[in-house]
Amino acid sequence: MSATKEEITAFMAVEFPQTKCVVESVDETGAILSHDIGINELRPGGTVSGPVLMSIADVAIYVAILGRIGIVPLTVTTSLTINFLRKPSADARIIAECTLMKVGRTLIVGEVSLYSEGTSDVVAHVVGTYSVPPKLA
Repeated sequence: MSATKEEITAFMAVEFPQTKCVVESVDETGAILSHDIGINELRPGGTVSGPVLMSIADVAIYVAILGRIGIVPLTVTTSLTINFLRKPSADARIIAECTLMKVGRTLIVGEVSLYSEGTSDVVAHVVGTYSVPPKLA
């Protein structure tokens, strides 16, 4: 019932063509994504904007869930909490490492650590909850 990296990448290209997130790896326990950073992702002061970081984390959890339960498009975010820990680099890709913490029948909880590529310092920590459509519940 799980989906492969190739299946998820193809699905995302059709359904979310606007995303700049790249699926680096995915399995039944989590996913790793990357996101290039350019001038459009920066806010004054030369740091990656909060909404960009939240978006990357949200996509990472979604991809991890698809890797676990298969392509279920209407699995939706019900909660997303982010803690900004340090300034991300304006010159490096953001790397999102997601681990699924709890996979229930109706709710799935994932945790994401965001990094600037090339450093092991976490720039943001995110926890999100998704609702699974009733047909799969």
